[in-house]
Amino acid sequence: MLTGMQIAIIGGDARQLEIIRKLTELDAKLSLVGFEQLDHAFTGAVKERLEDVEFSDLDAVILPVPGTSLTGEIDTIFSNEKVQLTKELISETPPHCTIYSGISNDYLNELTGSTNRKLVQLFERDDVAIYNSIPTVEGTIMMAIQHTDFTIHGSNCIVLGLGRVGMSVARTFHHLGAKVKVGARKTEHIARISEMGLTPFHLDQLEEEVHDVHLCINTIPAPVVTASAISKMPTHTLIIDLASKPGGTDFRYADKRGIKALLAPGLPGIVAPKTAGQILANVLSSLLLGQWKGE
Repeated sequence: MLTGMQIAIIGGDARQLEIIRKLTELDAKLSLVGFEQLDHAFTGAVKERLEDVEFSDLDAVILPVPGTSLTGEIDTIFSNEKVQLTKELISETPPHCTIYSGISNDYLNELTGSTNRKLVQLFERDDVAIYNSIPTVEGTIMMAIQHTDFTIHGSNCIVLGLGRVGMSVARTFHHLGAKVKVGARKTEHIARISEMGLTPFHLDQLEEEVHDVHLCINTIPAPVVTASAISKMPTHTLIIDLASKPGGTDFRYADKRGIKALLAPGLPGIVAPKTAGQILANVLSSLLLGQWKGE
């Protein structure tokens, strides 16, 4: 149980509701910032304005999956008010206060580093990323169906990257009957792609592989789907970029060529917010219990 632990949940989307529900069940005391338009009430959770939160009493701060913007602003779908996390606020927290976020950026890294507060990035954990790959794949299938006039079955599909998401995407599209090629750089990934019964190629050969592609799905957060590669794709190709913003695709050139290219980060929170929220809630509760016990 988290009885006596004081936590601020600042901003976020529907995924945060599952986190709130789980932590109130564990008897934590919650301050909810950026939730004034939320109709639902949770026992043990109080809606507050940011300036009214007693940061000096906090044991943990939970941010949305994107963390903050590069100016410290925090998105929330349950508020119209500007919510900004500053160095001054974090400095008020006790030294043991831990900041939890999905991902981070230069602002959040500097903020926690300069205040000597521990930052935990949930999406760096293998368990979170693997669980999240399930709704990500379902969302990718949905987008492929919505934006094409051909079936996935029998289509030529290229998946870029064999990380935790790339592996799930490649495997699922293969099982749906697509002819899947996977581009990677690491020799162990090339070997794994072959072991999975798929066709591997080195990313440097991308331009040679796209001449007959129907679906190009990128999971690499680097500029890999370049203008040169796009110029060799058929105009009916659909590019789905699952990498974090700004993605790895030259969207300007794709538009110029008339090729549909969609940037789709954060699919779990869009297509399955309840499941995505439960994934985060389960991992967060385990981490907070460990923190509360001093582990």
